Amino acid sequence: MQFPSFHDRQYLAADSVLPTDRLIKAFVLWMIPSWITPNHITLFRMLATPFTVLFLYDKHYAFGIPLFVFVAFTDAVDGALARTRNMITPWGMMFDPLADKFLIIPCLIVLMFSQVNPVLAVAIIALECIIIFLAFLWRKAGHHIQANVWGKIKMFLQVMGVVILLLAARLDSSLLSSIAAGILVGSIAFSIMSILDHGV
Repeated sequence: MQFPSFHDRQYLAADSVLPTDRLIKAFVLWMIPSWITPNHITLFRMLATPFTVLFLYDKHYAFGIPLFVFVAFTDAVDGALARTRNMITPWGMMFDPLADKFLIIPCLIVLMFSQVNPVLAVAIIALECIIIFLAFLWRKAGHHIQANVWGKIKMFLQVMGVVILLLAARLDSSLLSSIAAGILVGSIAFSIMSILDHGV
């Protein structure tokens, strides 16, 4: 299988523009110049992830939590940018969901030793790895795999769960830890729905 090129400007038609895309367009996208593409933002997320994980690993939550929220928000931004400006590329379709997983999985690994039940963390990580493997097989078979609504909800719940876990660690709150665990359990259900719907 030939991997798509980052510099490929073969734009694909968007399936649909989401209501959240219109909100992000109104409040955020107008600030992004036309020379910045969704792929640039995805690449930024990949490069920023190691620094985010390092801050969280060292428990520098004052920097780590806002940085995690910002980096995670770029997932919504690059998707909205791609759909509203018709800038969806094969590279973005492959690496945008991978960038999400490269952000979430290390953060869960860091937190599983202190805040989250290891069984829950392993279940989420295993499902994400299964999605990566299945997406590779589907692409190798010639199918275009795009993020579906289940995958978007899953990502939102995972980000919310991790943020609440980080706040629980910062505030030493068992109540917040329990709330975060419940949200992450919910994300597992949407991960399974995403797999069944052949999405990422």
